[in-house]
Amino acid sequence: MGEGVRGGFRRSLEGPCFVIDAPDGAALAMFDRSERPDGWEGPPMQPRHLPVEFLDAEQIDFVEHPPPALSPQERDEVDRLWVETKAHNPTAFDGPLVMSLGIEPPGPGPSVVRWARMTYRHRALRKLRPAEEVPGSVFVTVLLPTEAGLAVGRGSSTTAAPGHWSLPGGSAEPPAAGHPMDMASLRRDAARELVEELGISVAAEELRQWGLTRGSRFGSLGFHFLGPPVPSELVRRRHADLTAWETKRGDVPELDKISFVPSAEQAACLGSGADYLQQVLGQYFST
Repeated sequence: MGEGVRGGFRRSLEGPCFVIDAPDGAALAMFDRSERPDGWEGPPMQPRHLPVEFLDAEQIDFVEHPPPALSPQERDEVDRLWVETKAHNPTAFDGPLVMSLGIEPPGPGPSVVRWARMTYRHRALRKLRPAEEVPGSVFVTVLLPTEAGLAVGRGSSTTAAPGHWSLPGGSAEPPAAGHPMDMASLRRDAARELVEELGISVAAEELRQWGLTRGSRFGSLGFHFLGPPVPSELVRRRHADLTAWETKRGDVPELDKISFVPSAEQAACLGSGADYLQQVLGQYFST
């Protein structure tokens, strides 16, 4: 049964727990929940209205381009919004990002991802430009199987998505000068995120390319990798150790809670999640 609630608190689409959205609130939200179908109400979504679509990721070339030019007014507004974000979250870091400028449709050869080097503050362009003129994010996730289900985590208060459940992962970082942006560098990003968020160390070469999604609003690209099976108890222990170590340092862990889900429906019952989560889990558990 479909259910919609004004204000973006919850959307239950084809089951009692299918949550795809949460309130906007603070300026911090400009780095979060960007591909949601704003204002949706009514019957279950049709495929063209889903938050993400799956693309063929078999052959991909990455081509770097200069970042899009900003007008003086846009630069001022981006800086102002970043100051607001820092006020809400003093730990926010204007680090380097890979931003997508689009992916060329598949032809006789590989698909081509056009990308640019930008920083976190430039995600504020989502508030300043029409969606089709905004660079999309490039991010990685890891589907980490255990005997209890896939590992998922809830973003802590200092993250860009506080209280939201997602697969372990994060934004792709630009390669060093002279090094290529390719699937190998994305695997390294994904392996690094596993260590930073769960304390689980997996060699990048053990991560298998599993899927590629594109957000329906800004065209953000998600590269999803499948990790080797690990015991759920090991994940719990490593995350607990990581949390204790970061707390002792005076830091807040990226994931304040973890869980294991044996189905997409069970993940939905945890609460609000990343825009891609239900579709990716649905695809994983159906194959």
